[in-house]
Formats: sequence, C-alpha cells, structure tokens
Amino acid sequence: MDCSYCILQAYFHPPVLQYFVNYGDLFKKIELQFSLKKISRIGTGEFTDSMIWEHMSDLTQELITRFSFQNRSVLELKTKTSAVNSLKHLSHNQKTITSWSLNSESVVNTEERHTASLSARLKAAAQCESMGYPLAFHFDPLVIYDGCEKDYIKVIEKMFNRVSPERIVWISLGSFRFIPSLKPIIQKRFPDSTIIYGEFISGLDGKMRYFKPLRINLYKKIISFIREISPDILVYLCMEDDEVWKKSFGFVPSEKGGLPRMLDESAIRHCNLDKSYL
Repeated sequence: MDCSYCILQAYFHPPVLQYFVNYGDLFKKIELQFSLKKISRIGTGEFTDSMIWEHMSDLTQELITRFSFQNRSVLELKTKTSAVNSLKHLSHNQKTITSWSLNSESVVNTEERHTASLSARLKAAAQCESMGYPLAFHFDPLVIYDGCEKDYIKVIEKMFNRVSPERIVWISLGSFRFIPSLKPIIQKRFPDSTIIYGEFISGLDGKMRYFKPLRINLYKKIISFIREISPDILVYLCMEDDEVWKKSFGFVPSEKGGLPRMLDESAIRHCNLDKSYL
C-alpha cells in the first residue's frame, strides 16, 4: 500500500508501513479509557492501515472482543483494503465501526497503488454490514480536477447501492492538503502524479490547500447529493474552519455543541453506547 499523497512519507524514512508490537501497553491504556465515565472514540491506523496486517496478526480480533464487553467506547477501523474475512463470527456487540477511505476511480487508480479497488472496498463494506457492524466512510483527500464532481457523485451512488444509509455512523470530507516538504517527496517517488499541481495556496496552518472557494464548491455539491439520499447521516469536514463549515453546511459545529459532541451522539445512536456518559 503506497499512496502518493500520504503524509507519512514525510515522517518515516524509508516510507514503509509501521507495525507496533507493544500490545501490553496498548491494552492497559484501553482498559484505563474504558474505566473513565465518558464516551470515547478510538481508532487504529493513524500510522498505518487498520487492516493491512490481517494475514499475520490477531490484534484486530483482540481489540474487537475487548471493546464488545463495554458500553462507553467505540473502536473505528479505517482501511483501503478488503480484508474483512477475519471479522466474521466475532462478537462485536456493535462497538466496532468498520470504515473505508473512498475516492474516485481516477484517484484510486493513479494515486493509491497497491490498495483494493473501489468496488472491492464497497463489497467489503457490504459484507461487514451483513455481519452487523456499523459503517463509516472517509472522502479524504478529495482531489480537485476536471470532472471530479461527477466522479465523486458516482462514488457516492455506488456506496449507497451497496450499503444501507441507516448503518452509516458518519461520513467525513476533506480536501487534499500537504506540508511543503511533502512536494519534493511526491515528485521523486511518484513522478507521474499531477496531484500537487492544482490551485493551491499556503494556509494559516502552513499547509498547501486548494483555494477556499474551490473547496467550498465541491463540499456543497457532495453534501447536497448525500442529503438527497439520506438527510440524517452525520457528514462532517476534516480540518476546515468555521467559514468553510458555514458556507458548506449552513452552520458551524459550535452551534450543535461542537464536532466531538456531534460524533459522540452519532456513535451513541448507532453503536448502543450509554448516553449517560455523554
């Protein structure tokens, strides 16, 4: 798995997937989190894909089992694979969200090498729905190019053709952004990629971002299409300011208690968490 836009290329040298083996420390921290009187959303895959090691590790199965015995925390597994066979017959108690990073066929084929195809990811999501798992999807990074709006609409149509909107806990949207030091790495490792040659400007956080009107326009069209199919799904933006939220959604997170609360409330509804801990 080797995506051209991956920020980890600028963190790890050489840029290879990392596998951490200190299970004991992990389980202690998880049990401590379970003891807190609060809702927690815990995800794997920050430094690698959540499911990439399924052929050689039982960590995912162990995590799912541990989460199933409590009612205040939810586990999210994020992946670009279709490796879900190991999740069969596990007693997850709806405390694990299986989620997929999705993109247009064009981006998957040109920028996400050695990953599962879009159709394979959606097939895996449908399999997980049949196993009773809650689902989530992440359109991040959205890449702006000629025809991208139609392409992303097609992806969303395919997604809803494969899974039930009622089983989706949340959908995230985020546009492609990158730290300046990543550009020469992409140019060297992916010389055929054009992803870094869009209309970018340096943001307040120092990252290169598409011009704000371009991002807002794409967000609005995707959100509108999702809302036509399922008005109640929680859709949120990744790393965007209040102006982008307001122009894309018509509200800012603080008006609804903040984004963490919005996510917690959706997790409570879909994963049978104890709402008294909210």
